[in-house]
Amino acid sequence: MIEIERKFSIKSEAFKSLAFAKHKIAQGYLNSNPERTVRIRIKGSKGYLTIKGKGNDSGLSRFEWEKEIDIEEAKIILNLTEKGAIIKTRYEVKVGKHIYEIDEFHGENEGLFIAEIELSSENEAFEKPDWLGEERTNDERFYNAYLSQNPFKNWKNKL
Repeated sequence: MIEIERKFSIKSEAFKSLAFAKHKIAQGYLNSNPERTVRIRIKGSKGYLTIKGKGNDSGLSRFEWEKEIDIEEAKIILNLTEKGAIIKTRYEVKVGKHIYEIDEFHGENEGLFIAEIELSSENEAFEKPDWLGEERTNDERFYNAYLSQNPFKNWKNKL
């Protein structure tokens, strides 16, 4: 239940031709407080309820609990969320022994791409493909809960 994850910006869209999976995602927050976010997500034909805790000092690890829920219930709950729904396309790309999840954001966050990789330990080595950009793990702007309240279209300093 501890998630170890690193986030990166993207240098190019070359990853798209390497993706083995692609999903549309809609999500909203019942609570976007960084101490404990509560998210509802629809990914394809499935619904999920997720609770995430605050990250540790390194920003790499945090508590995460996720439960699949009925899709119809997920649609109803999505209508109860805070303003700023997140709409994105997720691409999954295998690089070495890891899978990168790259989100292409739409709507209020159009033009933003974020790559994430989950690791089994904070010090685990992983391959960095050419299309991978700057690390953004400790930058709150690149967390979905932040983006729901402060969309990319409003950023003064784009990437």
